[in-house]
Parts: sequence; structure tokens; C-alpha cells
Amino acid sequence: MLRVGLIVPRHRQSAVARNRLKRRLRELTRLQLLPSRLPFDVVVRARAESYDSTFEQLSTDIRRVLSQLERWARPVPPADTPPSTVPSAT
Repeated sequence: MLRVGLIVPRHRQSAVARNRLKRRLRELTRLQLLPSRLPFDVVVRARAESYDSTFEQLSTDIRRVLSQLERWARPVPPADTPPSTVPSAT
């Protein structure tokens, strides 16, 4: 099960701006990351430019994170094992 932590530093922003960014990131996490049910613990750290980003821009970044997590979750076959063959029915 995926667990997510958020880090939103001050970056000389007001409490109102920090809370708005946290609410946006929580909502994007709830809508996009949590339904994936991947076996990871994720920490999202907002950068200074995140305060000026639109919801759509943040959503694009979260989708990019999700695609990377999905790639990491795919099993990789060992290189030294031959591909499995299906016995013929003849």
C-alpha cells in the first residue's frame, strides 16, 4: 500500500500560501497516487517554484511521479534465466 508524506517548506511564503499548496498536493495525492495501491513510501517535497504553479501543472508533475513509480514496480526478469517456453501439443 502506498504511503505519502508531504514537505512544504516556507520559502518566504505566507501561511496562507503554504496551506493552499498543501491542500492542492493532498488532493492530487488522493486522486492520483493513492488509488494506484503501489508498494511504496513516497515523500513529496515542494520546491519554491511550486507556489506559483497551477493545479494542472502540479497534476502533471504528480502523474510523472506515478508513471515512474509504476515502472519501478514492474518485476524485472533475471538476466540469466532463459525465457519460458510453452510445450507443444503435438
